[in-house]
Amino acid sequence: MKKLFLTLTAVAALTLASNAQTEKGKFIVGGQVGFQSSKVKDTDAKTNSFSINPTAGYFVSDNWAIGTGVGYNFGKVETGADNSIKTSSFQAAPFVRNYVGNGQFRFFSQLSVPMAWGKTTTEVASVETDRKFETYGVELAPGFAFFPTNRVGIELKVRGLYFEHRNEKTADIKTNTFGLDANSLAPTLGVQFHF
Repeated sequence: MKKLFLTLTAVAALTLASNAQTEKGKFIVGGQVGFQSSKVKDTDAKTNSFSINPTAGYFVSDNWAIGTGVGYNFGKVETGADNSIKTSSFQAAPFVRNYVGNGQFRFFSQLSVPMAWGKTTTEVASVETDRKFETYGVELAPGFAFFPTNRVGIELKVRGLYFEHRNEKTADIKTNTFGLDANSLAPTLGVQFHF
């Protein structure tokens, strides 16, 4: 009887702790940092990229958070001694997130509005050409969160349904992209901190 009481008390404590993570007045902090480098053997071709995109949100009611992500991306592709393409952009992505369920395992959906402003510099034979661009989009992404403690959420998320409008200002090229990316075999893995 004593073991049963202790087990029920532990389960109740875990349930209460995990419910407190997404209640009104709490904060969520996370983000993404990335670096990639590649080189083609026996050539001058190489690629380097770097990105940093922190996010923060606030629970306006139980299981409903609003917030934004801001960040910077940079990439450079070199195909020869005097040939390269550099892209840099500032990004912002306000979002609304909803958690469904109770306990340590929860599903969530996130509606975000990703935006970016930047420039692409192309260098060919030491002659540089700059093209400014801006992108605006909408994205609905589903995910799954596991809360091993009351302050940490480990998440698996797919991109989901998205639309993006890209405007190359200098060349006056406009591109619209629409898609559904729900590859369950290649989700993004993330960690969010709740306090």
